[in-house]
Order: sequence, then structure tokens, then C-alpha cells
Amino acid sequence: MPLPVCRVSRTAWSTKDFVEGDRAIPEETAVAFAYAGTTHAVMMASPQDLEDFAYGFSLTERIVSSLDEITQLEIVEQEIGIELRLWLAEPRASNFSERRRHMAGPTGCGLCGLESLVEAMRPPTPVGSAIVFSPRDIMRAVASVAPAQMLNRETRAVHAAAFWEPTCGLVALREDVGRHNALDKLAGALARDGVSARSGIVVLTSRVSVEMVQKAAAIDAPVIAAVSAPTALAVRTAEAAGITLIGIARGDGFEIFTHPDRITRERAAYVA
Repeated sequence: MPLPVCRVSRTAWSTKDFVEGDRAIPEETAVAFAYAGTTHAVMMASPQDLEDFAYGFSLTERIVSSLDEITQLEIVEQEIGIELRLWLAEPRASNFSERRRHMAGPTGCGLCGLESLVEAMRPPTPVGSAIVFSPRDIMRAVASVAPAQMLNRETRAVHAAAFWEPTCGLVALREDVGRHNALDKLAGALARDGVSARSGIVVLTSRVSVEMVQKAAAIDAPVIAAVSAPTALAVRTAEAAGITLIGIARGDGFEIFTHPDRITRERAAYVA
């Protein structure tokens, strides 16, 4: 299996001169998801935490509703990439085959017709958690991520998705060259450990697009806190899903875009 980091030679320039040397950069590998022998999707991803990736993607894309519906996973390294081969239990396997049949559009259809648009704009799963956090909780959650980003510390080129709880702090963190992949891997890690996302905060080191909200809703996460801003569609989707969406979360504060009732109004001290 390829390593997630490799070193390459490079020439650096500063204010005075060129300097020869090398740098650690993240690997990027084609990862294919195949269900019952049929390829469903191919993602460019970091070649690590692949079991988490397989299970998390299956959950956040609603291919399965629980890991019990996956009967087997095989990770196969090929010359041009990695294939994640999954087999589903009945009736989920038959339902998935029917879904794939309906998704097939005419040749040259671009987005594969109405079914693909419906899939892209699927309504979010409602999140019903009434848990409440303080501003201090949000700041602590965000501050806990950077020190745990081992891959990014070495490469400065990957995203992270993390899960934080008030009672035990940082529970899990996954990194990847793709922000969606990092969240899928986090979802898989939580599911495999039997951890419910309803009790904490999902922290993202990226902007928040609609897909990130849909994936968070699929694992029942009540709060998303991201270091960057959300898109307008992400805000509307989070509002509909009942998710508290927080953006621009930095060392000196954050902005709440949806469902602010989950954040108490007490003042929070600065958290470095």
C-alpha cells in the first residue's frame, strides 16, 4: 500500500538566493468503491484509514444505514489505484442495485438526467439532538484540531475532520487531501468505535459546502464548526437539517449561521 507522505526534491527561493532541498508532500491515490462487483464511485484520496473511508462513505452517501448491512470489505491494491470492494446484506443489496439502475442516464447526458440532480440535492436527514454547547466549548474544539494533525504538520497540504465532546475532548480525527474524504473517514471511525455523533461537535479545517452538511446530517451531528465560511446552499441545508452551522472559527471567535439556540450566551475566554 502506498505511504500517505512522500519526499520530493525542490528548489526554494528566499529573499537572497535559491536553495536546493526536498519537501514532504501528501500522496494522492485513486480509490474506487465497488459494491457487489460494480464500481460506484472513484475518489482521489490519501491512502490511509481506508477501512474508515469505506464504511464512512457508505454511511454518509446513504448506501447503508448501519455497518451491519455491510457483510464484507476487501481492500485491493492495483497498479493504478486501490479498490474498496464491499458486499451488502439483503434487502440492502437489492435496493442498491435498483438505485443504480435508475441512476443510469442516456449517453452524453452530462449530469445523467433528473435522477442525478435529485441525488445531488437530496433532502438532509433531520438532526434532532437538543444538546447545548458554550462558546468556550466551540473554541476548545477548534483549538484541539491543529496539534493532532500529524499529516498536515508534515506536509501543510491536507484537510482534517474531527469529532470533539465536552466530557473527553478530541475523540477522533482523520486527515485527507480531500475535505469530503476526511469527513467520510471520520464518520467511518466513529461508527466502527460505536461513537454517536449526537453528543459532540464536528470540526472541519475547510470551507463548508452542501455535501459536507449532508454528510454530517447522515451521521446525526448536531453542530459543525469550520475554520472557513459556508456556501449559501450549505447554510440553507443546515437550517433545514436542524444543524447548528458555525464558520470562521478561529482563535479569537466564530460566527453562527444556523440554529444559534444550541450555543449559550455566556462569554468565553480566549483559547489559544
